[in-house]
Amino acid sequence: MTPTPRQPATVRHAARLADAALAALTVVGVMTGVLAAEVHESPWEGLIQLSLFLGALMFVRRRLPMTVLLLSIAAIFVYRAGSHFQGGWIWPAWAAYFSAATTRHVRWVALVGVAQLVHATVDFWPVLDRNVGRFVIHIAGEGLLLVLFITAGLAYASVARWRERLRESDGRARDAEERLRVSREVHDIVAHTLAVVGVQLNVAADALQEAPDEAAAALRLAQNVRNRAMADLASLIGVLRDGPGDTAPQPDLAALHMLAADARAAGLDVVLDERGDPSAVPAAPAVAVHRVVQEALTNTLKHAGASKVEVIVEYGARSVTVEIKDDGRAGHDGSGIMERHGLIGMRERVSALGGSLTVGPVPDGFAVRAEIPVAGSKA
Repeated sequence: MTPTPRQPATVRHAARLADAALAALTVVGVMTGVLAAEVHESPWEGLIQLSLFLGALMFVRRRLPMTVLLLSIAAIFVYRAGSHFQGGWIWPAWAAYFSAATTRHVRWVALVGVAQLVHATVDFWPVLDRNVGRFVIHIAGEGLLLVLFITAGLAYASVARWRERLRESDGRARDAEERLRVSREVHDIVAHTLAVVGVQLNVAADALQEAPDEAAAALRLAQNVRNRAMADLASLIGVLRDGPGDTAPQPDLAALHMLAADARAAGLDVVLDERGDPSAVPAAPAVAVHRVVQEALTNTLKHAGASKVEVIVEYGARSVTVEIKDDGRAGHDGSGIMERHGLIGMRERVSALGGSLTVGPVPDGFAVRAEIPVAGSKA
């Protein structure tokens, strides 16, 4: 049997406060209602005891709702048997009816209520001969109260279930969003790593016979890039295995130089031009800038056939502007542009922060330009 998960302390505390409030309302309501019915008896002759007993039952209503209902009705029977109170059968047990109706025993609650209503009708039957109107109003009022209390319990339970389903739906949506974000991270890491490692392996294969030192250097660089990627992937896979949490490693703006160095090692002439102060950029825009640069350099290595790339990152007071421009063949026409996963990931990442992304050919090459807001971003 799977144990019931323990509720948070704040939830338990709120539940206890609700029970105490309901108990106090029951005590005050029952005493006020009976005294308002002009019962000419001392309150100590059963009324106070009845009120305190019905109120005390509220503290166990969550665990034993049907027991609380039956005990409440029994207490009302005992009190009425020893007093001259004729003010009603249903309403003193209003909290018990409400609490029991929030559970799956609602049919039994209705059956108990109908049985009590039948008894109230029999008990009040002598009044029918003297005052038909009073009899009808009294019994109809009792029935209306019964329906009201049960309906209120059903409505409360329905709202609680709806809120629970909404919380579960929100949780699943957050989990899906987190996993989608991690999948983008995995794509960016793997694509960049394969592009750089692929170039270095080609260099090593070409230079293996004639320049073994150059081939060895290329293989060492490929191994270093591979090791970094494996460390990143290990952390990301841990997120997928353990659920949402710390999604380290989170790349930062300082890692832009490492991206540029990897691309240079793969044969690209990379110029990295940073303007402004990067220290004021929050974490989320910083990650987006890193991933845009990483994906753009990866695409250049894989598809553009470029020899030179210029990366300009301008840190402004309200936004970060990043532009990656190469001199590759993609600039001659736009027919080769496709919204593959990498470009889609870049666009969605930038859009999620309220920014804009443009991708396309320019007169002498191909350019990726993103503008990402900084003001109001969450670090």
